[in-house]
Amino acid sequence: MSPAVPQTVAVAFTGASGMPYGLRLVECVLAAGCKVWLLYSQVAQIVARQEMNLELPSRPAEVEAQLAARFGAAEGQLRVFGREEWFAPLASGSNPADAMVVCPCTMGTLAAIAAGLSQNLIERAADVAIKEGRKLVLVPRETPFSAIHLENMLKLARLGVVILPPSPGFYNHPQTVGEMVDFVVARVLDQIRVPHRLMQRWGETEGEDA
Repeated sequence: MSPAVPQTVAVAFTGASGMPYGLRLVECVLAAGCKVWLLYSQVAQIVARQEMNLELPSRPAEVEAQLAARFGAAEGQLRVFGREEWFAPLASGSNPADAMVVCPCTMGTLAAIAAGLSQNLIERAADVAIKEGRKLVLVPRETPFSAIHLENMLKLARLGVVILPPSPGFYNHPQTVGEMVDFVVARVLDQIRVPHRLMQRWGETEGEDA
């Protein structure tokens, strides 16, 4: 029996480079019929503007309306929460998301999650995912990694957190930046059991079902 597709996926944007990965991930999760609970840091607003010429307003309700329209989300399918919105469902183990992805993930956010700091809703939601045994995927965008970064990643990996650096493969001969983005997003979707057809899988012939 195949694992169940998650009903709700929490996605967090932080201030690392890689906003195209995060936005494409939200688009694909919504397209698969799942609900998305979206969080974003203040620095993520700067990155979105710099990398994609995308303005993410400071008011979550405005971001929710903007992205719901952009991705054609059904009413109530996308919810956006503020960084200090402690009454949000994913702040409590009584109502966590089925899976959570921090994409892109800064080294500061990764370190805070590893230390269990829970100083904002992103960190708290990740802490809840770990303690409740839900799938947590971190997409750290940094290079090179220092020993501190690697030690924090190893600590989290030993707790069951998936560390998934955005490292696109080239065996599928990508022709565009979008195809390279899709390669990474496909790997994230596989980890959280969200179905997709972003790329041909290894060993498949063209047109073969996954």
